[in-house]
Amino acid sequence: HNLAYVIYTSGSTGKPKGAANRHLALYNRLAWMQEAHELGNDDTILQKTPFSFDVSVWEFFWPLMYGARLAIAAPGDHRDPARLLSLILSQNVTTLHFVPSMLQAFLAHEGIEACAAPLRRIICSGEALQAEVQKQVFKKLPGVGLFNLYGPTEAAIDVTQWECVDDKDNSVPIGKPISGLQTCILDSDLNLVPAGVGGELYLGGIGLARGYLNRG
Repeated sequence: HNLAYVIYTSGSTGKPKGAANRHLALYNRLAWMQEAHELGNDDTILQKTPFSFDVSVWEFFWPLMYGARLAIAAPGDHRDPARLLSLILSQNVTTLHFVPSMLQAFLAHEGIEACAAPLRRIICSGEALQAEVQKQVFKKLPGVGLFNLYGPTEAAIDVTQWECVDDKDNSVPIGKPISGLQTCILDSDLNLVPAGVGGELYLGGIGLARGYLNRG
């Protein structure tokens, strides 16, 4: 239950708050990721997320915990599709993360079809994944798995996952809760709402932060 790291909210609801995430929650998130995706010693993860973002935590520690290879991009490479393409090919990268808007920019770059050989999976989070971007992944990178993850600052990185499929839907779901997490859609009186009825997303389980910094 000791503190692993503090990460600040965006401040969209007021002043940014520091969410204090625990070692237990972080370990649960990493162990779930291995259970869901099973890295092996023939996998390489490209670490390209600036370390001020929580995605960088799994990029660093997931491969090191389970015997995979870690390739570290230079600062700024995450914004350069040409440099990313070169790294994926030269380092035989099998797994990497994209914020959906950056994935869209990467897909527009000439020659990215060559990445389909080493790549096994693309993890997306940080923004809503648009159906058109999903469509482009399956068109240009056939055989590469695409996974949409969701998580607020107040939890250890992610709380739900959806394995994308090549279909004609106009939206990409955030998926189902990962191990150790629960999700509920509640109304303003905290009652469960029927399927298809709007409400607020509530989270529970060991993945939640232990609270906000300096707020007891």
